[in-house]
Amino acid sequence: MMQFTISRATITSRIAGVFALLLLAVLAAAPWWASSSFLHLAGEFAVYLALATLWNLLAGYTGLVSVGQQAYVGLGGYITFSLALFLGVHPLLAIPLAGLVAALVAIPVASLVFRLAGAYFAIGTWVMAEVFRLIAAQATALGGGSGISLPATVTKELGGKWLREASIFWLALALGAGCLALVYLLLRSRIGLALTAIRDSEVASTSLGIRIGRVKHVLYVLVAGLTAMIGALISLQKLRVSPDAAFSVNDWTAFVIFIVVIGGIGTIEGPIIGTIVYFLLREFLADFGTLYLLFLGTLAIVVMLAAPKGLWGYAAERFGWSLFPVGYRIHFKD
Repeated sequence: MMQFTISRATITSRIAGVFALLLLAVLAAAPWWASSSFLHLAGEFAVYLALATLWNLLAGYTGLVSVGQQAYVGLGGYITFSLALFLGVHPLLAIPLAGLVAALVAIPVASLVFRLAGAYFAIGTWVMAEVFRLIAAQATALGGGSGISLPATVTKELGGKWLREASIFWLALALGAGCLALVYLLLRSRIGLALTAIRDSEVASTSLGIRIGRVKHVLYVLVAGLTAMIGALISLQKLRVSPDAAFSVNDWTAFVIFIVVIGGIGTIEGPIIGTIVYFLLREFLADFGTLYLLFLGTLAIVVMLAAPKGLWGYAAERFGWSLFPVGYRIHFKD
């Protein structure tokens, strides 16, 4: 009788797991050995990784191609500033509260935009983001169109320069690693099976009894709350919030989509590879001005034509690599 064993992990994933834990330990100690510029760059990397991971969860697994996630980035920043300035909430405590409030706001927003489908859904999310931006621009108590900076009385609650930079960096690292871990655990659960089925075929998923609408609503609200927490952190890092910067479609959506498309949509590893590529290109080509943006667009088109599944998708197909295995593997024994 033929015997078999079932496993999920691979040698590659085990090595990657050990390396990831070591890297996290080294980065967690960065405030004691790294410069301020490194902390800022590494924190920004973690922020974009988190945003890309969350957008990939929406678009790559549920087909919700949103171009309006900047709505929740800006909303998180404005909620945090409002809580700190008007209610006296500690800025760091305001971050999870901003995520909770944004998730509540996302419930009626989801009910509205989910009436649209395909390209209309994408346009609808962008329109909602513009509505949020215009509302923020009318909030005179928060500076109106020019925005507002945190006063010294509030920034003192974050501690001195070293403690403030370290706290923001640790929060960015926690959000980046936390979003990756959340998506990984989510995809290994029963919800992950539903998401994988939805990604492969919505028609087949419906026939299997999967409530696609409910799954999409829950994920949209979850991603909105987490995105708002990231937006709150971004605003605290800058100590300032303004409508144009907080709700920037280029910074918080266009670049995020580029990262996911380059790395590989519908994969956990894709946003990691895409974020690395994006930051390398930005560091070496940012001095070229508009040519830099043209190069990013050209590169995205080339990758989509040559490797539709992204750089990681191409490598996974060719070499069978998997750093975050979520499926089961059956090994037969004679």
